[in-house]
Formats: sequence, C-alpha cells, structure tokens
Amino acid sequence: MTTSRDLLASLIGFDTVSRHSNLELIDFVERYLAAHRVPAQRITNVDGSKSNLLARIGPAVEGGVVLSGHTDVVPVDGQPWNSDPFILTERQDGRLYGRGSCDMKGFLACALAQVPAWQALDLARPIYLAFSYDEEIGCLGAPAMIERLMADEPLPGAVIIGEPTSMQPIVAQKGITTLRTTVTGRESHSSQINQGMSAIHVAARLVTKIEAIMQELVDEGALEHVFNVQHSSLHVGLIEGGTAINIMARHCQFDWEIRHLPSDGFEALFARFERYAKALEAELRERAPELSIVTEQLVDTVPALADRDNAPALALCRECLDDPSVDTGGVAYATEGGQFQRVGLPTIVCGPGSIEQAHQPDEYIEIDQLEAGDRFMQRLGERMAR
Repeated sequence: MTTSRDLLASLIGFDTVSRHSNLELIDFVERYLAAHRVPAQRITNVDGSKSNLLARIGPAVEGGVVLSGHTDVVPVDGQPWNSDPFILTERQDGRLYGRGSCDMKGFLACALAQVPAWQALDLARPIYLAFSYDEEIGCLGAPAMIERLMADEPLPGAVIIGEPTSMQPIVAQKGITTLRTTVTGRESHSSQINQGMSAIHVAARLVTKIEAIMQELVDEGALEHVFNVQHSSLHVGLIEGGTAINIMARHCQFDWEIRHLPSDGFEALFARFERYAKALEAELRERAPELSIVTEQLVDTVPALADRDNAPALALCRECLDDPSVDTGGVAYATEGGQFQRVGLPTIVCGPGSIEQAHQPDEYIEIDQLEAGDRFMQRLGERMAR
C-alpha cells in the first residue's frame, strides 16, 4: 500500500516552482490514478507547458465533493534551508521537511493515498480530485478547470480547498488584486527643481494615499472580525525609479496589492485610489502637461470567499474531522475558494499543516497533521459511500 508519506516524498521530488512546468508531477499523478482504474483529464494552459488535472472517483451523479489543491510551490531562492528542499526529510522533531510539504502537497498526498480505499468502497456519491497550476502567482489555473467541471460533470454538493489550516474549517478569505502604478514626470537638473516634476515625489504621494485609505477603512468601521487583520489591507511591495541622485526622475513604478474583505470588494477600494490619482494628475499637469499616472491590474482579481451558502460543505467537513466541534475561522491569504463559490458551489477551506510554515525556509508538516489528513480522507470516503 502506498502511504501518504510515500506520495508526499514523490510529490516534493518534483520542482514545481511556479516559474517551471508541473507536467512531470501531472504525469506521475495520472499514472498513479490509472493504476487504480481512475481516468483523469488535463486542462492545460495556452502553450501546453502546465496543466490542471481533474479526476472523478465514483459514479457520475450529483452531490459529490471536490477536493481542490494546487500543484505549484513558491521559490526557495536565497532561503537558508538545512536540507534539500526537494527531498522529503524527516528529522527527530516529528516533522517532515520539504518545499510544499504543508503548502499544499501534504493535502494532495492524503487524498491520493485514499484512492484505492475509495475505489473499494463503491461510492454512492463521487469524490473529485481537482489539482491546479499557478495558484501561487494569482490562482491562474483553477478557472478553466472549474469551467470544465461545471460543464462536464453532475453538480457537486461541496468543495473543500486543502490549504494548510491545521484542520480547522475556514469559511472566509480575503480576495486579492495586484496592481502596478506607473508615474511619468519631467526630468530636469535637481538644482533647477522648479523646472521639473519628479515621478518619485509624485509616487510617494500616491503610496502615502494608499496607506491613508487603509486607515480610512479602519476609522469607518469597515471590519470583519473573523479575520486576524480585520480590515481590507493595501500594501506597496516594490518600487523603483530614477536615473541619478542629481536628476529629477522621469519614471517611477510601484507594485501594490489590495486584499479586500468579502464585504468591501475590490472595485470600491480601487475607486478611492483612482479618484485621488486623477485629481493629483490634473493638478500637476498645470505645471507639467506630460505628467501621467497609469495603474494596471497585473492579474485578474482573485475573489474573496464569503461566509455564506456553505452549510453542505461545512457539515461534511465537520463529519470527517477528529474534533467536529472545532471553531470555524477566516484567513487573510488568498485561495481558490472564491473562484469555486462564484459559480455557486458551497465551499470551505480545510487541510493539514499550518500556514505559518508555508513559504518559509525549512517548510515542514507535522507528522501528526499528515495523519489527521489521512483520517479525514478515510472518513470522507465512508460518508460518500452512504
């Protein structure tokens, strides 16, 4: 019998950092499923370099459950690992180390390990495996897979996204939009400051406004207490511009994000920034007509997951947990949950491992968390066989 630990070791052995292809991992999973008489279909990206994988165990009837997880991982560049990040390593602390061990190949391994048992149970309702690509860089792969699921399969009754939540049911997540703002000013010698218009100085005013908008939301009481950061957050992560210290900068660019509450929405928050940017642009063009402020979305908005219409998924999840009474929660990080919810599927997030270890050097999953994931999958099969 192939265990979840065996499968986790295999999955971690594939370097599926988002800048690379995930096809070797997809090949492996396809072969594994085929060995257990489970057909799978690929939904590839435009150039065929990456693929989602969608498989159904059980009959083609309504009321199934979708187990969704991403196959890509974040880079290890520059991180001080104490072991090879692409070799699963057990140490004397009850932990299994490797990139993706908790985020989120541990969940994939637990699901795959149960496939033979699910096949033997003669399920009454199907269990779907929905493995995506490029979640880490904007949840890019899942939409096409969801579209295929909704078009070709009977309507599922629940979706469980297996992000690392320490097996706590998560009923809400923030949405995220990443943006790039480019400021074009007028160059001049810095000693002739009245002749130029520094793009860096203009960008600084915009960055300050971004932080001010976040404070406005707090002051207005736009809060959701399920989140540890209770308000929508706006954050500038990268900025670059200028040519030399004695030249007023013609160009400045910064990348930023809006992580919005389900109750806020991206459009309303961005509109606050855009109104300010347009007014500032009009004001400064009186001195420098070539001044421009342009903001573009880098990827489509990843929708928030709202705590609504999720009773079937939450009830099923609770039946499969070691502690069915554990409190629900909300998370500030993005998942594919909102993408499933927006097509009408009851969706929650629940999986083994802790988000505190995700993206870190020496990422790990506790062995007891992997075992909890195994028990969850065992119970899930029993309930889908009823």
